[in-house]
Amino acid sequence: MTATLSTRTVTPPENSKARRNKVGASALTTLTWLIALIFFAPVLWMVMTAFKQESDAASTPPKFIFAPTFDQFAAVLNAGAGSYFLNSLLATGISTILVILLAVPASYALSIRPVKKTSDVLFFFISTKMLPVVAVIMPIYVIAGQLKVLDNIGTLIVLYTSMNLPIAVWMMRSFFQEVPGEVLEAAQMDGAGLIKTMRTILVPMVAPGLAATALICVIFAWNEFFFALNLTAANAATVPVFLVSQMTSEGLFLAKLSAASVLASLPVVIAGWVAQKQLVRGLSMGAVK
Repeated sequence: MTATLSTRTVTPPENSKARRNKVGASALTTLTWLIALIFFAPVLWMVMTAFKQESDAASTPPKFIFAPTFDQFAAVLNAGAGSYFLNSLLATGISTILVILLAVPASYALSIRPVKKTSDVLFFFISTKMLPVVAVIMPIYVIAGQLKVLDNIGTLIVLYTSMNLPIAVWMMRSFFQEVPGEVLEAAQMDGAGLIKTMRTILVPMVAPGLAATALICVIFAWNEFFFALNLTAANAATVPVFLVSQMTSEGLFLAKLSAASVLASLPVVIAGWVAQKQLVRGLSMGAVK
């Protein structure tokens, strides 16, 4: 009698688990892309609307197929947007440079060369961000009026510097704490002074964090609206004030407003794209110690 043995393939538990993990990872990736597309959809719609005529932008149902035009960008530039962009560039650029120049030595003193009551100093820095801006606008307005510096770009530079300095100090302190102490000891043994150590060793080592801090300051200063609206008029008004001025009582011109928003977003987008490598490294430097 010949016995016939039936063979059955048994799937190892490891392969089944790996397959489930792969399916779960794919589902998570798909969900992440869907969420990202949902958040990006308003930005894409704004860019599309900027290239439409006003009749196409206000049409119902919305038009997805249209003849692109640069008329709205030309209208924005002809409306005097150049002076607003120049004011924003000056206020943002100069205030960011001042913030970095002040934050580097302050964060160095609070991390590598701690001063007395470091925690109290850090709390004082961050406590300045807890006060609502609307609570200080009146005294600032009165002081600026007495000094005759209303509608002055220098006033915005000072305010933006003071606004971003606490955040910059906290960020730079975490980056400086990542620097190995042995490097500083070796520099001291070689006879390097404080200025030379910071210029040739510390600053190059924390350059990614420096770029991340600078970009954060640029974003906050560029988008600031409250001070610019209440302390400026015709000479020192910035881009956010210009965007608001496009919403007139005559009606909401969607295509023109979208074109102005695209132009207002470009400097920050370009700055982020240029510094993206440094930004990713910088934001991950002080995350986990």
